[in-house]
Amino acid sequence: MPGPECVNHAAIAKRGVKCIRKVDLMNSPNAILTPAGDQFPGKPGSSAARTFLLWVVVGLAFVVIAAFYFLRRLNRLELQVAGLGKQAEQTNQSLRQIAEKSDVALRHASQAEANAQQAAQLRDQAETAKAKSEEEAAVAKQQAQVARNDATLAQQKAEEYRKQREEELNRLQTALSQIADTRRTAMGLIMTLGSKSIRFDFDKSDVRPENREVLSRIAGVLIALKGYSIYVYGYTDDIGTQEYNLKLSQRRAEAVRDYLVQAGLDPNIISSKGFGKSDPRVRGDGPDARAINRRVEIGIVDSRLRFDELPPLGK
Repeated sequence: MPGPECVNHAAIAKRGVKCIRKVDLMNSPNAILTPAGDQFPGKPGSSAARTFLLWVVVGLAFVVIAAFYFLRRLNRLELQVAGLGKQAEQTNQSLRQIAEKSDVALRHASQAEANAQQAAQLRDQAETAKAKSEEEAAVAKQQAQVARNDATLAQQKAEEYRKQREEELNRLQTALSQIADTRRTAMGLIMTLGSKSIRFDFDKSDVRPENREVLSRIAGVLIALKGYSIYVYGYTDDIGTQEYNLKLSQRRAEAVRDYLVQAGLDPNIISSKGFGKSDPRVRGDGPDARAINRRVEIGIVDSRLRFDELPPLGK
């Protein structure tokens, strides 16, 4: 079936023909009565003229219809073009938004990639530090084990050395006890030469001839020692001033030291010091107490101990 537009066009064409005919009749009322030969000389009759005129009218109608249809189609095309332009603008705007979002996403992706690289670098550094720490811990553990082994070995050696020194001091104490009073201390041995072993004249520091035998016997025992230091300390009784007694005790200690050196002891391992009337062995001012306090003490100490760290040997 023809569409509504075709029906409308046909109706318009029919009305156009009627209008033309009506105009012709009004302008030429005698046109119908005029013979065809008078209007178109040398042509066929009026029927052919009417047919020609009809075709002209129909052609014009078709032209009008075609122009109307073309204008209508043109209007629709303009509307479509306007719609397409609007859609294109919207599309362009959407594309711009998409491009902006793409740029943002790209920046985020770049930042994420940089963060990932930094995280990977930090992870590698952490793993390297962990490996280094584990290695250092292993080395430290090994060193600690070596240190423990060394400490154990040193302790064993120290114990062996202590036992060896203990045996030497026991033998030395036994030998020296046969000469004079000898006792053990925390640092070694102390030999006390009292009035029965050595005697000095009043206000004198010279070794008397009868005392030289005792000192010679002591030197004979001490001369074989190795790794020990020997200290000679002099003491006086309480008669006199402290200053005077200090000097007197120092001279008597030096006299004993010198005799031991002359008897063969190494002078580098033997020293002397006077303490005057300080540190008496017994309290009192009687003749017996003073005789006991007037004395010379010989200390035998391991050479690893320093002289200035030693208290008086009687302590």
